[in-house]
Amino acid sequence: MGKAKRERTLKDNEAKAVTRTIRVSPQKLNDVCMLIRGKKVASALADLQFSTRRISDTVKKTLESAIANAENNHDLDVDSLIVAEAYVGKSIVMKRFMVRGRGKASRILKPFSHLTIVVREVEDNEEEAA
Repeated sequence: MGKAKRERTLKDNEAKAVTRTIRVSPQKLNDVCMLIRGKKVASALADLQFSTRRISDTVKKTLESAIANAENNHDLDVDSLIVAEAYVGKSIVMKRFMVRGRGKASRILKPFSHLTIVVREVEDNEEEAA
């Protein structure tokens, strides 16, 4: 008598992975996500492997999770996957204060982010057009 199963929001040839509450600003995370959008997953993994940004390891883990979801849960071919979407959302912001001169204080904001990566299986002729 449990509640009804929720309909799948993605298409049959897509899989996604979400990482929540990442300790980096959304702007910095979006810079790394721009590196991988629209690329084949092998190329995207290589770009993240050799990126010098601190957050690229977390993005790489999320991409690997999306690939594993596509392979194990949705029976998609790993060699024909591309990064269809990689988007960033805001999360909480911790507020801290730092002492300044003359008895004053300044506010420090420590933002967190959410990351969602969607991979899609494409045919060879669609791949060449993109």
